[in-house]
Amino acid sequence: MTEVKTTTITRDIIENAYSYEEYRELIDDLLKEGKTTGENHSESMLHYTKMNVHRMKRLDRRTDLSDEIRERLEKVERPMIWLVLTEAWCGDAAQSLPIIQKMADTSSKILIRYILRDKNPEIMDQFLTDGKSRSIPKVIVLDMKSLEILGEWGPRPDTAQKLFENLRNRDDVPRQTAAENLHKWYADDNTESMQMEFVSLLDKWEQR
Repeated sequence: MTEVKTTTITRDIIENAYSYEEYRELIDDLLKEGKTTGENHSESMLHYTKMNVHRMKRLDRRTDLSDEIRERLEKVERPMIWLVLTEAWCGDAAQSLPIIQKMADTSSKILIRYILRDKNPEIMDQFLTDGKSRSIPKVIVLDMKSLEILGEWGPRPDTAQKLFENLRNRDDVPRQTAAENLHKWYADDNTESMQMEFVSLLDKWEQR
């Protein structure tokens, strides 16, 4: 893993970050005002945000953690913070956050908090995908006591990321079609890939 600076992630940022419930309430309140997170409140961005609210509600209700990830989470010994970069209009975030939250809730050693990408560019720019893209969601994993960065995850499970890159690089696939194929992958996968990835990642994070 590439070493990154920790100076921009402070206790103050974590203490002022959103809980999952507060993040969801923020989205609902903004939608009532005809807005979403960030500066772009166009009809298309509002449409994406509304779709994401439905996705998160569905996943909140229907997602079950596997026995394997549940057992691994219950064995976590190192107290850690999962700081998640996200935005309300991001479809990948909506597909991932409910599962990430359920995993964090399973361990008494994990504190999870959410911050907005566009309000925290100095943090986002330390965790670019392929060194260039501000893709979200990004889970930044920190030691609870020292705030040492133990690792990261995101913006998608590995298989989904490979699918996305393949679709993005094809000139014959419209952007809307690529997005539909990606969300179909999420539906077919039923969160299994993400849960399996976190089993092995937890081993790495605790051993750092």
